[in-house]
Amino acid sequence: MRPPRLAEGGAAGGGRLRYKTPMLRQGPIPVVVHGAIEYVAGVLFVIAPFVLAFDSGAAKAVSIIVGLVVLIVAAATDGPTSLVNQIPISAHVALDYVLAALLVALPFIAGFSGETAPTAFFIVLGVAHLLITIGTRFRRSAAS
Repeated sequence: MRPPRLAEGGAAGGGRLRYKTPMLRQGPIPVVVHGAIEYVAGVLFVIAPFVLAFDSGAAKAVSIIVGLVVLIVAAATDGPTSLVNQIPISAHVALDYVLAALLVALPFIAGFSGETAPTAFFIVLGVAHLLITIGTRFRRSAAS
């Protein structure tokens, strides 16, 4: 894999370093895989309170709500796994970063951090969601 090329006016031209392609949007994970992972994650959030036997009512409610939100956003985002193409991909990416941060923080915000199973579940899935978002190739290739 070649390193990204500098745009005109780069270091040699005395300007700021700029790249011709946004580096964060060129990860190894295709957008279709990202979309499929989001559907799986949404279902996991909905069933986790029952499968993992969350004790906290807050953990159960938050998990189901997050699952439904993830499913709705995945289904409404303009992309290959979408059902209605209403949310622009740039907004989806921003929502992904917000969701990742929220998933890590929610056990503490919603007051169920004392329960190990939902706390670990939310933190692990939050970190995984962040890594998947960073690693997703959101830009369409020139061949498409």
